[in-house]
Amino acid sequence: MAKILVVAEHLDGKLNAATAKTVAAAQALSPEAIDVVVLAADPAGVAAEAAQIASVGKVLTIANAANAHAVAQVQAPQVAALAKNYTHVFGPSTTFGKDLMPCVAALLGVNQVSDLMAVEGAHTFKRPIYAGNAIITVEAPADQIVVATVRTASWPEAAKGGSAAIEAASVDAALPAHTRYVGLAAGKSDRPDLQSAKRVVSGGRGVGSEENFKIVYSLADKLGAAVGASRAAVDAGYVPNELQVGQTGKIIAPELYVAVGISGAIQHLTGIKDAGTIVAINKDGDAPIFEIADIGLVGDLFAILPELEAAL
Repeated sequence: MAKILVVAEHLDGKLNAATAKTVAAAQALSPEAIDVVVLAADPAGVAAEAAQIASVGKVLTIANAANAHAVAQVQAPQVAALAKNYTHVFGPSTTFGKDLMPCVAALLGVNQVSDLMAVEGAHTFKRPIYAGNAIITVEAPADQIVVATVRTASWPEAAKGGSAAIEAASVDAALPAHTRYVGLAAGKSDRPDLQSAKRVVSGGRGVGSEENFKIVYSLADKLGAAVGASRAAVDAGYVPNELQVGQTGKIIAPELYVAVGISGAIQHLTGIKDAGTIVAINKDGDAPIFEIADIGLVGDLFAILPELEAAL
């Protein structure tokens, strides 16, 4: 029977929703046990949140001042040491997971399964390739630990209501001195996080300028939504690159996605195809975005968005 270790993602003492989605993928294996590990300087608060996720048996905490910041090269030896008691180690396919999990796989001497989107068996999984245009089935060796990143856009959040035991874990791992945390440069926003937001409003090249992007921010504020952008809008300098949605940006699956002035290049569509409801607003009725949109509105976004705001 499978025994799965899920690496928790957290920031500022709060558990990221990606962790519950990773647990949902673990549940699909019908394992003997699902444990969550929290690495932090003070893991108590995050561990209490993780303990509430349904089907989690234990929450293991590794308290270490070196874990105050998520540095993959520091955390990977600790996860790898703990992983030897498990058949599978899962992490979210977010920036955090994409940084950490390959290091864990390398330390364990196994190949990583990336972007796990469906479970066929204990060692058989499906993942997207070619910008999501094809799905392949991959089989991991049965005699090795499976290290995988979970495509969070393909999984719902596992339910709450659990009451897992919280245990302090000790690992015998030498932490590297060649990699250390120096500082973090990050944009600050009062809006919801793009990767976990239930509603997202994105703007594209059709918005026209950085100044014009205010109309997108305004609609997002009315909806309580996060703001995203196409690569064309980022490349044109309308918005910073952390807002980019798509194959080379963030893969998201909000309940509502509003695409404003976005034509719908395949790289962008890859990032939103798992969204619940897709609304497209574009003056070009032949834009590819309308092929996948649930609701399409052909017209001038500078006339339509103020009307939408007034109605809201």
